[in-house]
Amino acid sequence: MVTREYRTAKEIIGPLILVEGVDGITYGELTDIKLSDDSLRRGRVLEVNGDKAVVQVFEGTSGLALEDIAIKFLGKGQELGVSSDMLGRVFDGFGRPIDEGPAIIPEKWLNINGSPMNPYARDYPNEFIQTGISTIDLLNTLVRGQKLPIFSGSGLPHSRMAAQIARQAKVLKTGEKFAVVFAAMGITFEEAEFFIADFRRTGAIERAVLFMNLADDPAIERIAVPRMALTAAEFLAYEKDMHVLVILTDLTNYCEALREISAARKEVPGRRGYPGYLYTDLSTIYERAGRIKGKSGSITQFPVLTMPEDDKTHPIPDLTGYITEGQIILSRPIHAQGIYPPVDVLPSLSRLKDKGIGNGKTREDHADVMNQLYAAYARGKNAKELAVVLGESALSEEDVLFVKFADAFEDKFIRQGEDENRTIEESLALGWDLLAMLPRASLKRVREAWIEKYHPKKAAS
Repeated sequence: MVTREYRTAKEIIGPLILVEGVDGITYGELTDIKLSDDSLRRGRVLEVNGDKAVVQVFEGTSGLALEDIAIKFLGKGQELGVSSDMLGRVFDGFGRPIDEGPAIIPEKWLNINGSPMNPYARDYPNEFIQTGISTIDLLNTLVRGQKLPIFSGSGLPHSRMAAQIARQAKVLKTGEKFAVVFAAMGITFEEAEFFIADFRRTGAIERAVLFMNLADDPAIERIAVPRMALTAAEFLAYEKDMHVLVILTDLTNYCEALREISAARKEVPGRRGYPGYLYTDLSTIYERAGRIKGKSGSITQFPVLTMPEDDKTHPIPDLTGYITEGQIILSRPIHAQGIYPPVDVLPSLSRLKDKGIGNGKTREDHADVMNQLYAAYARGKNAKELAVVLGESALSEEDVLFVKFADAFEDKFIRQGEDENRTIEESLALGWDLLAMLPRASLKRVREAWIEKYHPKKAAS
C-alpha cells in the first residue's frame, strides 16, 4: 500500500479541504489528516481534478488551520471489517463498536461501496417474508430479495413500525437462517436508545447488527452508514448463506447530508436543491438488494423515509418510487384516529406481491381475499365521501353496508398492537371475518370454491 503525505492544503470550505500538487490520487481514497498537536482526523477523497483533490473530513474541519495540516493519502477506499461476531452488536456510522463490547476480529475487509452485481446473475424474488403486520403480509406482501420502502411523515410512528418489523420478520421455511441489519441515520439520542432498548428487550438483537448515526454526528458519517450496513448484509447473505432484512431509517436524513455536501462542493443544484445525481446515488443503495443464482442467502430492503410536508412528489420519495418495487404509505388522518400502524392501504403497493403468495407460499385463497378486501374498502371509502357531500340519506342500503365494512376494516384489520405478531393464517381469517359482513353476492372477486371452503357463513345464501 502506497502512502503519500502533502502539506499543500490551500482552502477549507465547510467539511472540505482543497489540496494541490497531488499525484496518483483516486476517488474515494482514505486520508489521515495530522494536526500540529499530533491528533488525527480521517477523511476521504471526494473529487480529483488534475493535481487538485477535494478531501472530505469525517470529524469536520472546525479548529483546523491550513498551515498546520499534513494530509496522508492511504491508497485504499473506505472498508469495513466483517465477521459473524457482528451479530448482536451495535456500531457507529464508521463500523466502530459503541456497545462497550470487545473489538471485532475481522474475517475479512470489504470495500463499503460493494461490488457490481451482474444482472444476469440475479435470481427472481419469489418467497414470502412474514412481518406479522396484516396490512403488509396480506395486502402488500414482502418478497425475499425485494426492496419495499415505507413512506412516512414527520411525527408518524414509522420508528415503532420499523422496530416491530425488525423483531417479527421471518421466512416461513423451517431451518432458514435469518438476520436483521438495522441502520439509523440522523436520529436523535432518544430514538437511538429506543431502538437499542427495544432490540434488547425482545431478544431480537441476538440476530441483528445495528449501525447508529445520531443527528449531531458528521454528515459524511451519515453518507457512509447505509453502505456500511449493506456491506455487513452482503457478507452475511452471500458468504454465510443467511436471509438478511436490511432496515434503513431515515433515508431523508441521508439525502439532506448529501445535499449539504453538494452545496459545500458548490455543485449546480437540481430539484429542491438536491444534487442532480440523487437518483444515481440512491440506486447504488437500493440496488444492493436481491438474490444471486447459486447462493441460498439474500438481501431484502425495507428503507424508511419521511416525506417533507407529506409530499409524495418530493424528489426523495419520487425517485425512490422509481427505483424500488412499491411503497407502504403511512396516513396522517388514520394516525389521527388513534390507529396503529396507520397504513394507507389504497395507495400502498407491492409490485412483487403476486410472486410471493398462493398455494405452497402463503395460502391458496390469498390473492382472491386480498383483491376483494381492496375492492370492498375502496367502495366503502367512496360511499363515505359521497355521504359527506350528499348526506347519508343518499346512500343505498348496500352502500351503508360498505361504509360499515370500511370502518370495521380500519378498526379491526389495519389496527393491531405494537407487539401483536399475526401469522398469515390469522390475517386471512380476519379478512374472511370482515368479508362475512357483506352479502355473498357482493364477493365477486373470490372464487366460489374458496367461499365454500373458508367463508365463516358459507351455509348462508
